[in-house]
Amino acid sequence: MKTDVHNLGREVMGIMDLPDPIFNRAWNPALVHQVLTVFLGNRQVPYASTKGRGDVRGGGKKPWRQKGTGRARQGSIRSPLWRGGGVSHGPATEKNFSRRVNKKMRQIALFSLLSKKMREGEVVVVDSLKSENAKTRAMAEALSNLLGNKPNALLIASDGSKIIHRLVSNIPHVDAISARSLNVYDILKHKNLVLDREAILTLLKHYRAVNNSTI
Repeated sequence: MKTDVHNLGREVMGIMDLPDPIFNRAWNPALVHQVLTVFLGNRQVPYASTKGRGDVRGGGKKPWRQKGTGRARQGSIRSPLWRGGGVSHGPATEKNFSRRVNKKMRQIALFSLLSKKMREGEVVVVDSLKSENAKTRAMAEALSNLLGNKPNALLIASDGSKIIHRLVSNIPHVDAISARSLNVYDILKHKNLVLDREAILTLLKHYRAVNNSTI
């Protein structure tokens, strides 16, 4: 698969061959959903916490005798039926949301999503994301040239992503990430992807190293 390579002024600088294993995969929505669910679950922290009837204070004495009062029988004033009683089946901080998915599944989901973005024309390859004028205003103007007004984009750089992240940190709906850290969640958060030429080579090299073979 071939694609145009632009500069930040949207001028075509050349043509680049994209690796088919990364940018020409079949769309696999079920796998992408599974990997995304695992990713979000691993980020989740169980903040909500409630006390069961064994955790609340008091309630050791039976409030009234079993029979003869005309009232319903009760064993404790800390029953979930009582005001101030424990909670039935409430959330607990001990709950573990983490799950695992193997490396190959994560990789195929990532490549499937990159391929879908490429087919839908939502991937722009640039010669370099580095600019002589390292200012947020200059980067915002460059992204407007590439993607139109109010861009919603993820910038994927081979290296120096911290510098690029600082440049785009005040631009709404624009984020930056290194090629090695690319994941399904960050791609799905953004409409467009902007990669520099070196980022594509880094992706290819990184996943070859992960697989210990060609991909």
